[in-house]
Amino acid sequence: MFKSSRAARLLGLQALLVGNALFLIALFWAIDRSPHVRTTLAYSLVIGNLITPPLNWVTHRKPRGSFTRNLLIFLAVLIPLTPLVYLVSSVIVWWIVPPLPQSLWQGVRADWKFATLITFAYGLGIYLYAASRNRLEARNEDLQRSVQNGAAQLAMQEEELESAREIQQALLPKSVPQLPGLEVATAWQPARIVGGDYFDVFQLGKQELAVCIADVAGKGICAALLMANVQASVRAFAREAESPARVCGRINQVLCENCSTDRFVTFFYAVLNGPDRILRYCNAGHPAPLLVSADSVHQLAGSGAALGLFPDWKYEEFTVRLSAGDRLVLYTDGITEAVRSDGEEFGSENLAAVAQASGRNPASELNRLLLAQVTQFCNGQFHDDATLLVVAIN
Repeated sequence: MFKSSRAARLLGLQALLVGNALFLIALFWAIDRSPHVRTTLAYSLVIGNLITPPLNWVTHRKPRGSFTRNLLIFLAVLIPLTPLVYLVSSVIVWWIVPPLPQSLWQGVRADWKFATLITFAYGLGIYLYAASRNRLEARNEDLQRSVQNGAAQLAMQEEELESAREIQQALLPKSVPQLPGLEVATAWQPARIVGGDYFDVFQLGKQELAVCIADVAGKGICAALLMANVQASVRAFAREAESPARVCGRINQVLCENCSTDRFVTFFYAVLNGPDRILRYCNAGHPAPLLVSADSVHQLAGSGAALGLFPDWKYEEFTVRLSAGDRLVLYTDGITEAVRSDGEEFGSENLAAVAQASGRNPASELNRLLLAQVTQFCNGQFHDDATLLVVAIN
């Protein structure tokens, strides 16, 4: 393979030298000078083959410094090399095609200007070609390094994002606690590897269940970090004696103190008493949950400012009594704002209609049906994080 490539390069060089000779012959003919075809061809072949190896050795070295400096170094090699190449080539040409009746010395004296010009011009051509090639190769190497570095950074970022996704999933409840007479089902689908939606279900004492859902403004890593902050705050402040409004107020103070003004969180937090079927809740700017009863479906009333915007906001608590057969549907706007191919959003009306039509199903089945309807509507192309949480009162 190596020998064949070297032979191909050698043949290519000979073809180039013949082409140069033909160009010179045509030039002489065009200016009405009688071209010496055999002599011109011989000089071109001999000079080219003699001068190419040393000049290639010089030009294949890695360029250092400016173009002018490299050119001066090349000329320092080419100038003393030119007369030596000319003398050797003259001997070879005179031996191959002797210009009778001239002697060798007469031929050297007669043709030195022409041969020197060919040698010098050919050498400069080699340098300019090699310099351009070296610059292109250097740029290609830089580009390849940039691509490799970019690929390595992208792989590292993907690895970090995957780790962040695993951490985020670990923050969500691994198992959803249940109380007698209550069934809770959840679904969480981030639009990216990590997301800003958050939900939690945990037990307060023996008879109460805390349920919350949140949506952090934005997507990606920033939203995921803020979501982790909210999750930690909820677990820290949600005690059995704390009212939902008090929990929202304390989390709001933490976010206002530690987050930038362009970051906020919509949040719904509720405490459900199993035996009494009493739901106490506070809504901080989150889409109102749906309460599906036997003959109606309506949104829970009452809402306040999103968390992280107004440090002195006073949140209100609301209470509603639930009945057997009721279904409570909590969701983020990634559900209602799922977009069909024609630009139409799924909307809260469609969500309410599907919930009412399937409201007799268990929580897990209702949750599955709702998510399936939304997924079918947007053809699985969610542009925002989507979370569903269904509570069934049995």
